[in-house]
Amino acid sequence: MTDQKQQLEAQLWNIANTLRGKMDADDFRDYILGFIFYKYLSRKMDLYANEILQPDGITYADVETHAESEALLSAIKDEALDKLGYFLLPSELFSELARRGNAGGKNNFILGDLAKVLTHIEQSTMGSESEEDFGNLFEDLDLTSSKLGKSENDKNELIVKVLSHLEDIDFDIANTENDLLGDAYEYLIGKFAAGAGKSAGEFYTPQEVSSVLAKLVTAGRKKLKNVYDPTCGSGSLLLRVAKEVDEVSEFFGQESNPTTYNLCRMNMIMHNVHYKRFDIYNEDTLVNPSPKHSDMRFDAIVANPPFSAKWQPDKIINDDRFSSYGRMAPKSKADFAFVQHMVHQLDDQGTMAVVLPHGVLFRGAAEGHIRKYLIAERNYLDAVIGLPANIFYGTSIPTSILVIKKNRANTDHILFIDSSQHFEKVKTQNYLRSEDINKIIDTYTTYSKGTMSEAVTDKYSFVATLAEIAENDYNLNIPRYVDTFEEEEPVDLAAVSKEIKAIDKDMTTTDATIADFCKQLGIDTPF
Repeated sequence: MTDQKQQLEAQLWNIANTLRGKMDADDFRDYILGFIFYKYLSRKMDLYANEILQPDGITYADVETHAESEALLSAIKDEALDKLGYFLLPSELFSELARRGNAGGKNNFILGDLAKVLTHIEQSTMGSESEEDFGNLFEDLDLTSSKLGKSENDKNELIVKVLSHLEDIDFDIANTENDLLGDAYEYLIGKFAAGAGKSAGEFYTPQEVSSVLAKLVTAGRKKLKNVYDPTCGSGSLLLRVAKEVDEVSEFFGQESNPTTYNLCRMNMIMHNVHYKRFDIYNEDTLVNPSPKHSDMRFDAIVANPPFSAKWQPDKIINDDRFSSYGRMAPKSKADFAFVQHMVHQLDDQGTMAVVLPHGVLFRGAAEGHIRKYLIAERNYLDAVIGLPANIFYGTSIPTSILVIKKNRANTDHILFIDSSQHFEKVKTQNYLRSEDINKIIDTYTTYSKGTMSEAVTDKYSFVATLAEIAENDYNLNIPRYVDTFEEEEPVDLAAVSKEIKAIDKDMTTTDATIADFCKQLGIDTPF
């Protein structure tokens, strides 16, 4: 399966690279991912419709010319809207558009028809339970954009090439035993993120970091009632959590960027998460949290919020999420505002893990007050984990993970892990290796089981008492607790003295040589 997965990923990435031409990678990402999604929806529609029609002995391709086409299509649509969440006619399927565009080996004009099909997918859900999940999903696929080509024929030619190349790839959607296409889709999102520079942080968390967060919140769990990410980006973190347990019943998230919000919903559906099992909301989490989520409490919460983002605390005075702390996170740094929001949404028996810049560990003023409140008043902080610098796309700063639980097993202690020197450097980017991830998780798991002495590793981890943290005025800077100081080897003064004498002797010889050259040239010596 690994070979098949790698082959599919390579095929899709090759199409993306060879066909985008001079188009910016960010722009082409929206097109290639959108068309892969369209093919996925089409194939699912075709498979499901043929399953329904099997007793009648006809295929979906024949329905529109059938004598009872109207009744058949109406019945199939009702079933599809409930089961799949959307509906496509046989003539609107990806394979049909690809065939028409390339019929006779010509560049046949299909842009108008394609635009209508994408709009119809969204319109087919209106008035149904899935309307919110499919609404405006294709709004970033602007088929009139000059980025696709100067003329309408140029645009059409590029689109036909993309559809034709994708049509030649077997997505193996009928095989429900694997998630090859979902994984390949995630792979493409990651590849585009790697080349997107600073903007990548808006929609993607590196898989290695996602893995650490997912493993932390699922430690000791086999099933989760729900999982939540208040800054969900493309949804990679939510989906990563699902890979660590046998079952996640529901997925919830919020994302402020409309393009990324669309990408997240596509990603969910591409990973076979039924539309009834996820709810993603498009708004600013801090100022406009989802009204559907506000009264919910979650088993697991994971997040990689934008680092030290600006926000507007004046808009939410007396909000229950923040009022008990007595202070609001500063306008210029929303890091702790996200923490407070997540703590509010966390179930009493749940676990949350959030990636934050190192500054949250030691900055004073309002942030110091909030940090002290979480530890001294609530005793929610369970672990602090330092990550290497330069592992996130678009920023080289070192980061940390805070693990928070409302009902902690180790009520008098907090675990500190310094994993900042445990990584592999590949070109200009640092990566967590599997052994680095396992070491973090093994240390945290050992600590969680109460065997705290075994969780302490020289120059790597330390279990601090709450009294020690209070003595440090609730400063969580990891070097205060994990001593990573490396003693220098003692200096052999006798050897150094001998070396200096040898250097002096060499210099005397060199000076004499230079003086002799100067005498031969009839010039003064430089010393």
